[in-house]
Amino acid sequence: MLILECPYCGVKADETELHPGGEAHLTRFGPGSSDDAFESYLFMRANPKGVHFERWRHSHGCGKWFHAARCTVTLEVFGTYSAQTTEPPSDIIEKIAARRPGWAKESQA
Repeated sequence: MLILECPYCGVKADETELHPGGEAHLTRFGPGSSDDAFESYLFMRANPKGVHFERWRHSHGCGKWFHAARCTVTLEVFGTYSAQTTEPPSDIIEKIAARRPGWAKESQA
């Protein structure tokens, strides 16, 4: 079972208390963007085998959205952080790199 810690209220919640929101750190396109950019935003997602950055909502708790870094193969959680953060925090990147030699965030794009 996947257990994530909400960075806002500090509760460690299993996946039944949370709601997944898809890939984190997307550039959102809306009115005024090209059709291709908007289509890419709506439908094109990375789906890596391994480290992935995701959005989650603490739906049965504080109700806030947050980001999580985890491995899609082993369900290992590297950390959670505020949804207002535009890039993964350096301490989480360092933790991933320490546990996954050869991993680079740039390879996830």
